[in-house]
Amino acid sequence: MADRTARAPAAPLVTSRPLDEYCGLFGLTRAGIAALPGPLLDCPGGAAGLAAEARPLGCRVIAADPVYARPPEEIAARALAARAAMAASMAARPDLYPARRHRRPEHYLRGWDRARRLFAADRAAHPGQYVAAALPRLPFADGTFALTLSGYLVFAYPELFGPERQVAALAELVRVTAPGGEVRVHPLYDGEGRRTAALDAVRHVLGERRIASEVRVLPPADRGGRAQRVLVLRRAGHPGDDRRPR
Repeated sequence: MADRTARAPAAPLVTSRPLDEYCGLFGLTRAGIAALPGPLLDCPGGAAGLAAEARPLGCRVIAADPVYARPPEEIAARALAARAAMAASMAARPDLYPARRHRRPEHYLRGWDRARRLFAADRAAHPGQYVAAALPRLPFADGTFALTLSGYLVFAYPELFGPERQVAALAELVRVTAPGGEVRVHPLYDGEGRRTAALDAVRHVLGERRIASEVRVLPPADRGGRAQRVLVLRRAGHPGDDRRPR
């Protein structure tokens, strides 16, 4: 008999991060994004402003997220719920948000509000750049993207992505990324701030599949902040070069 007290895994939050937050989380700059030799994949894209803000820089962003199959009003409601969840988390666990920009939650969340509005307008104007798709299977050809970003999913929700599914998801992100490109994944911890216990094992299995990996330590985005750790993946045999996005 099934355990009726067991809870179903929580659905990932539909967050609304702006471009500047992406840059801080993944070690990017606007100039580096503008210089990419091909499109960028944001998976999952949520209700972020990345595609709208990157377009004026000359960068085409494709956002992939299963939530895009839902009606716009449902996406908007889930994005507002994510904002409320973030505000509550910042109040309850300030130790997880030590950077200066997080010391005034409302100031920080106003950036989310703007990104959410940009997302809604951009998706209405450019629906083809928002693809309803879920890891570990994406509807893109091999080597489509010059850079792939994956934030707050693969390691953030261990109840949805166990080690085997983490490997499958990460391998899929590498598959759709160009041989000379990179996949960058953040964070390497779950929603409670606990580091991913299986990271070394996952990297070992990826290595057996000829996927090179490194944990890149980024300097703090703000004075008084903490360094970010990003998992960087690329196909083995294609070392980094001067085109690495900054």
